[in-house]
Amino acid sequence: MLRTADPLRAPWPPPEVGPEVVGADDLRTRVAELGAEITRDYAAHPPLLVGVLKGAMVFMSDLSRSIDLAVDMDFMAVSSYGSATQTSGVVRIVKDLDADLAARHVLVVEDIIDSGLTLSYLRRYLSARRPASLEVCALLVKEGEQRVALELRYIGFTIPPDFVVGYGLDVGERYRNLRAVHVYAPPTTRQEEDRSP
Repeated sequence: MLRTADPLRAPWPPPEVGPEVVGADDLRTRVAELGAEITRDYAAHPPLLVGVLKGAMVFMSDLSRSIDLAVDMDFMAVSSYGSATQTSGVVRIVKDLDADLAARHVLVVEDIIDSGLTLSYLRRYLSARRPASLEVCALLVKEGEQRVALELRYIGFTIPPDFVVGYGLDVGERYRNLRAVHVYAPPTTRQEEDRSP
């Protein structure tokens, strides 16, 4: 039975969620490709996947199910944004790992890399625990935003330097559950664009 729209329900996605940057089908395809690459590269040494909360939760869930190995998983939470749309550059560990990294092959799973400062800090922090190897799998990399040189073994997509939401990425804890990655365009930004010649 066809359901009619509920006039009391807010529109979904809401107006501040702009156009898609990466569609749901492209995400599924690329995550499966990354899983196949990781399966091949780590066949002899299944990695410990380290998910960076909260943004990487959806990506890590899908990625782990695309890897045909007995991977271990752990999570850490860091903060450099708070509720802002620009990184502060100050990294704070909110939740540390439970796993011992010594002599383990570790693959850090990140949702998005912009300035690269948070990831650079994490690499130094985790390297001090003497893993056998330490690599990074990033779903999204913002083009031209990096302030430090980064070596990323696996990259899902390179995207324009817009603030994005969806597929785990949020603003103020909202919009993580969008199936695609979208530009976030709050009303003030849209009004400014509408006024521009």
